[in-house]
Amino acid sequence: MLRFGILSTAKIGRELVVPAIQDAENCVVTAIASRDLSKARAMADRFSVPHAFGSYEEMLASDLIDAVYIPLPTAQHVEWTIKAADAGKHVLCEKPIALKAAEIDALIAARDRNKVLVSEAYMVTYSPVWRKVRELLQDGAIGRLRHVQGAFTYFNRDPANMRNIPELGGGGLPDIGVYPTITTRFVTGREPLRVQATTERDPEFGTDIYSSVRADFGGFELSFYISTQLAARQVMVFHGDQGFIEVKSPFNADRYGAEEIELTNQNHSQSQLFRYQDARQYRREVEAFSRAAMGEAEEVVTLESSVANQKLIDAIYRASEKTGWADV
Repeated sequence: MLRFGILSTAKIGRELVVPAIQDAENCVVTAIASRDLSKARAMADRFSVPHAFGSYEEMLASDLIDAVYIPLPTAQHVEWTIKAADAGKHVLCEKPIALKAAEIDALIAARDRNKVLVSEAYMVTYSPVWRKVRELLQDGAIGRLRHVQGAFTYFNRDPANMRNIPELGGGGLPDIGVYPTITTRFVTGREPLRVQATTERDPEFGTDIYSSVRADFGGFELSFYISTQLAARQVMVFHGDQGFIEVKSPFNADRYGAEEIELTNQNHSQSQLFRYQDARQYRREVEAFSRAAMGEAEEVVTLESSVANQKLIDAIYRASEKTGWADV
């Protein structure tokens, strides 16, 4: 069993990842750390976790844990990922693991010098939904892929929410723009060459709240829009010359509908619906991470893939400041 320590009592950890670890077959939460010991103890008691620490440093120095899950605000991810790796712990860090691609070089160096696993927590890449999409594309189910279309939106104008605070790494592209990009790259195995984009910022918060993106993958295009101030919607469509694949609730199935893939042929004379009652993508993520950390062969999100994904996000910001294309 891989023993996890949780670095903070953040909501995503409480509601999604810690329950997934406790439900998993090969890992367990052994400790919770918070800068407020009473908060750490309260969360530890909630999940029957044996140990609570009143500082992150104290938990990292402990031999009670093998790995750390980091759900801190985005602006703190690089700092604490390096500190955890230097403490000899494997690291599963929430996305985005960094706010610039160049920052990930330091994480790769920390991973290599400490011989630990460091992975960005893209739960979608462990979902059977997205593995099925990849399989369908590889099998030629829609012929030649020409276009990928996506959307990811929600409405949040809470000034206290980290997504609306630039200093904490807030903004739509870091929070949700990374999902159309990582899933497209994951299922196609291709990398973008150049990008066009427009981005709007909130005049009060200063964070990016809307982006419309066109990315050239050299053979097909990805077009998507994201927003933190639109009615909630998620969709991804892969369109080929022989048919198309629609992923009905591609990222947060529990909040946006059923986990379904619909494959439709060229003239709409035939369609197939693939349904997943409970993909449990967070449990699959932590189990795969744990297997890899314990030396088993397992496909996980590498830091090299994280660099490639962040390069695209960086290019979207650059493209939004100009007319025409920006190289990735």
